Amino acid sequence: MPEERIASVGVTRVTHGSVTRQEDVLVVEEPLEIRVGDKPISVTMRTPGDDYDLAAGFLFTEGVIRSFDEIESIRHWGSPNVVRAALREGVRIDMSRLDRHFYTSSSCGVCGKTSIDAVRVASQRLPPSAPIDANFVYGLPKVLEENQSAFRATGGLHGAAIFDAKGKLIGVREDIGRHNAVDKIIGANLRGGQPSPAVLVVSSRAGFEVVQKAIVAGIPVLASVGAPSTLAVDLAREFGLTLLGFVRDGRFNIYSGEVT
Repeated sequence: MPEERIASVGVTRVTHGSVTRQEDVLVVEEPLEIRVGDKPISVTMRTPGDDYDLAAGFLFTEGVIRSFDEIESIRHWGSPNVVRAALREGVRIDMSRLDRHFYTSSSCGVCGKTSIDAVRVASQRLPPSAPIDANFVYGLPKVLEENQSAFRATGGLHGAAIFDAKGKLIGVREDIGRHNAVDKIIGANLRGGQPSPAVLVVSSRAGFEVVQKAIVAGIPVLASVGAPSTLAVDLAREFGLTLLGFVRDGRFNIYSGEVT
């Protein structure tokens, strides 16, 4: 596990009247400024690590870029907490898509958006996909948890995993922000030049911003260990996303789409 993701702190532990001094392991939270060229785009509170994946995924799922091919390079810029993406010559972006306050917290990827119209990244309805197998769905939380090393150490990170159409795990990313974890795994897939995955699994609830990111990335199925919101369900139904919630303990709810 990369050391920058976790840190030890001294704590006083109280258990049934017994008081002891011990070391506890916590997840690290630091700001990351994402720039396109010399222009600051956003500051998000994230867990350090996979910063290039986070930047690529964020720019893609927010509709700033249409593909990773539009990016010439991504690198840290004068600080481990600043990432700069340089676009290829001739690429032009619509900065009005980023109608947000400059700062976003680790708990919400769209808190800075000024309206629902601004938060809707232009995207087409997803093409029809084959119903997902229920037996495959049952096992998703276990696979995700088994690949969350930092979560097992701290209990304080969200996880996001993607699978291909055959049910094979492609990759997992973790972050203190659920939207960051999703951007990281989508960005990793983009940077690796892989085709769009078939299933996205998140360890958290499925809010509007997570559903939106799945749709923009062209992922037809989103499975969440937690609950979806009404706005998330509305968006999933509008764009043809299969949305599954409360995927745990051998059960789940189907909010949009089909399962066999």
